[in-house]
Amino acid sequence: MNILENSCLLLGRVLMGLYFIIPAISKINKFEGTSVYMEQHNVPMVSLLLVLTIIIQLIGGVAIIVGFKGKVSAFILAGLTLLISLFMHDFWGMTEGVARSHELQNFFKNMGIIAGLLIITGLGTGKFSLEDRKVTEPERR
Repeated sequence: MNILENSCLLLGRVLMGLYFIIPAISKINKFEGTSVYMEQHNVPMVSLLLVLTIIIQLIGGVAIIVGFKGKVSAFILAGLTLLISLFMHDFWGMTEGVARSHELQNFFKNMGIIAGLLIITGLGTGKFSLEDRKVTEPERR
């Protein structure tokens, strides 16, 4: 990859990572409200799954930004995003209206996020990442 491709990949990784880190912090700050919202969407084991979601979003977001275990993190976040979409943005069970349109938009936005995560899973994190750093033995004289 050339410098432009690696720079775009770095910027994309930063934006993708922040997409998960910022909502994770919001979930921490609004834990009770988020729990109620999840219960309204019939999510099982809300307390456990909310804590697990926060941990995955924080660790995965940071891992993608710094480029450490980026492929694995992106794959896990893609799965999490799919599950969130199926539970929280279930537009197919709603009647026509603004709320349904909003959930439809969120669902397909998340499909785009999943696409980006799968691209990272396939291509890796690029040159500007911790994974690209080569550990070499010091030269002997």
